[in-house]
Amino acid sequence: MASIGKITRRTLLATGALVGGGLVVGLSMSPNRLKLGSDSVLKEGELQLNTWVKISPDNKVTAIIPHSEMGQGSNTALAMMLAEEMDADWDLVDFEYAPALPEYANTGLGKGYLMGDVGIPAFARPLVDFTFLQIAQAMDLQITGGSTAIAFTGEHGMRRAGASARDMMVRAAAARWNVDPSEIAVANSVVSHGSRSATFGELSTEAAKLDPPQSPPLKDRSQFKLIGTSQPRRDIPPKVDGTAMFGIDIELPGMVYAAIKQSPVFGGTVASIEEGSIAGMPGVIRVVNLGDAVAVVADKYWRAKTALDALDVAFDAGANANVTTASIFASYTDELAVNEGSAHVEEGDAKAVIADAAEVITSEYQVPFLAHSCMEPMNCTAVVKNGKVDIWTGAQNPLAARTFAANAIGVDPDNVTVHNQLLGGGFGRRSRDDFIPQAVRIAQDVGMPVKLVWSREEDTQHDFYRPAVSNQFKAVLGDDGMPIAWSNHYINVGQDEPADAPNIQYGIENQSIRSVGMEQPIPLGPWRSVGHTQHSFFNESFIDELAHAAGKDPYEYRRTLLAGAPRHRKVLETAAEKAGWGTPLPPGRARGIAIEQSFGSIVAQVAEVSLSEGGDVKVHNVTIAVDVGTAVNPQAVESQMQSGVIYGLTAALYGNITIDGGRVEQTNFDDYEMIHLAEAPEMRVHIVNSGDTTGGAGEPGTPPIGPAVANALFVLSGERIKSLPIKQYDLRPRNTNQQLSQAFGQAAE
Repeated sequence: MASIGKITRRTLLATGALVGGGLVVGLSMSPNRLKLGSDSVLKEGELQLNTWVKISPDNKVTAIIPHSEMGQGSNTALAMMLAEEMDADWDLVDFEYAPALPEYANTGLGKGYLMGDVGIPAFARPLVDFTFLQIAQAMDLQITGGSTAIAFTGEHGMRRAGASARDMMVRAAAARWNVDPSEIAVANSVVSHGSRSATFGELSTEAAKLDPPQSPPLKDRSQFKLIGTSQPRRDIPPKVDGTAMFGIDIELPGMVYAAIKQSPVFGGTVASIEEGSIAGMPGVIRVVNLGDAVAVVADKYWRAKTALDALDVAFDAGANANVTTASIFASYTDELAVNEGSAHVEEGDAKAVIADAAEVITSEYQVPFLAHSCMEPMNCTAVVKNGKVDIWTGAQNPLAARTFAANAIGVDPDNVTVHNQLLGGGFGRRSRDDFIPQAVRIAQDVGMPVKLVWSREEDTQHDFYRPAVSNQFKAVLGDDGMPIAWSNHYINVGQDEPADAPNIQYGIENQSIRSVGMEQPIPLGPWRSVGHTQHSFFNESFIDELAHAAGKDPYEYRRTLLAGAPRHRKVLETAAEKAGWGTPLPPGRARGIAIEQSFGSIVAQVAEVSLSEGGDVKVHNVTIAVDVGTAVNPQAVESQMQSGVIYGLTAALYGNITIDGGRVEQTNFDDYEMIHLAEAPEMRVHIVNSGDTTGGAGEPGTPPIGPAVANALFVLSGERIKSLPIKQYDLRPRNTNQQLSQAFGQAAE
């Protein structure tokens, strides 16, 4: 994310209004106050101190979090950020999910995305907040994705909410005891002055009568007591004891079940249905034609699925019946040959240096389509009654899900209630709108509560896939072997590609990075770390290629090129040192290294890999160094780095969605493989707290693992991996690179 300027992120929680007996810290457009928050979140006796905080009579503080939980654990960290600034007792703090209402649109995300570190003058703050509220509401912005929860919601929302509430408590206590607010102390949810003290709960009513501060001061990082400590995630116990509810767990009185079959060819439609083919099958209630899909509704899911499999249905393939993986990649090659594309980065004059060079190193890389493969397949339970809609699902953007459901049958979004549940995996997939409208339309048709559950086959063959893309590199090395020109000419078909994804941090004077925009008929969507997964593989493989061409150690080569990027260099050095880079390894093993900046964080990984005589790849361990600025909950950061490695390693070794006749060939985990437990490497995470701007943790661990493994395999096999997945290569050792590997200390003597 590009930032405009480099001033601190000081925005505001503006003034508020009394709502339902509690205090709402919201946003003011003086002289009129705009109410934020909703008393719908309040239980008996609770007061809402501001949009994101409520408190109960027993002094329990609850953070209201506008993010979904899909295993990332950020909601615990967000509550920690609020508690830190509020000086609340962490044992008395919990969180709950914000309802899918416009009042809880996430203005912090908009501020973070659009304004970065820009400072806002005091006179303009109410207008800016009002503007971002309108933007967030208009965009249904309540999304969990892009590793934005801590960096944006935490910094722009939770910390300020906590600081604002604390300030109000202090002033309430000062008025009660007739002392100066500067003499008041706050710790562990207790406000004190000498021998006098009161809890937050006891002061809430008095605090509600005060105007919230326009711009509450935030703590310096040196003052943190809770942030930076490892705390158990609050979402884990219910997942262990079985009380956690995922979308697929929902059961309603009188509920029936729907199984669905969509046109196997993207863009196809239903041509005919012979309902007589399932006449008399037990439990079948109705067949529903959705235009591009057919659903069978029955009293049990397996009965619905069995009847659907037996149903005689034909589809019109439409215009995409001849599309194949080969035709898509061929179109990329053709377009790159004739289209220079648009400039993403142009520094120096790479084109001229390359044209004048006696020797140019060229290389082409490509990556395939990838599915998300959430362990919980897509599902949604819907009730449509008297113009009202209720849905139970796991959505990455509950506020948008509300609109998806409303649009499906033409009702006002205010008539839709979203009961968002835990997500059994998201990775970007559950930000899309296909399965929710389907469930609502089916429920309207049958007039009963309906749970729609996709089969694993539907889930695999009707995803929104990570794009398959190609690129072409050219580089020129100077007399010292270091690159003096870098050219990257690549295909861009992904709407979700971050602006910085193709960038390199290496100090190369002449750079030309150009993208060629194309369209193709395969549905695309955000996939964990989006464009960074493609470009990290491209860039970190090619820089490794240049290092070997120059006869230099790949780690030292990168380190030299990062002389002007000290934060990156520190992360790279940490990973290499902790991995024992350059020290001897057992026979048949080698190390590969890669580094990537994504979502405001920097991650370097060293993979230790072996190759059997039969060409089987084994990743033994991965050393990870990560700089997220400040790790709010280090234990959670460590878990996310490990999770990212597993997800990225699965993709690098096995992931490959292929297209034939306009349809996906893979169907289930037997032909779209996942990493098994026995294949999981040992992972060691080392956190580098630079104190820089806060970055994300959910996605940055994924991109570097593919190139790190591929670079290690080059040392072992002499084969440069230029397309994924790795399983398509015959990597039986041929001893072509042993002298080089020994020179770099990558294999045993």
